[in-house]
Amino acid sequence: MIEQILSFFSYFVAACVLLALFVLLYVHITPYREFALIRAGNLSACLALLGAVAGFSLPLASAIAHSVSLPDMLLWALLAMAAQALVYLLIDRILPDIPRGIGEGVPAHGALLGGLSVCVGLINAACITY
Repeated sequence: MIEQILSFFSYFVAACVLLALFVLLYVHITPYREFALIRAGNLSACLALLGAVAGFSLPLASAIAHSVSLPDMLLWALLAMAAQALVYLLIDRILPDIPRGIGEGVPAHGALLGGLSVCVGLINAACITY
């Protein structure tokens, strides 16, 4: 029982650290300042960030559930993190008005970016199986 509890805590702490790292990465690659915008009541920034976090959390959960060890989970989670960052970078290239719209508080832009992040996260999560 002690071994399972220690395993839980090691995976949980690692996942929380990975989630924090993802948020730091995401807010670093976007041209707008999410937290300042959210504090100012910008719903678009909130939707985009929430979608990105959910989009990463889905494959992170899948990596936890399907990994054979903590290092295995960390590898899959880092790949998922890279995939989610690429989603933003691709959307930025394909739909360059999206980041500007988020900065200006256009809810549809935040919802689209957040929704696409969740959709890719679902696909990403499904790919992390053995």
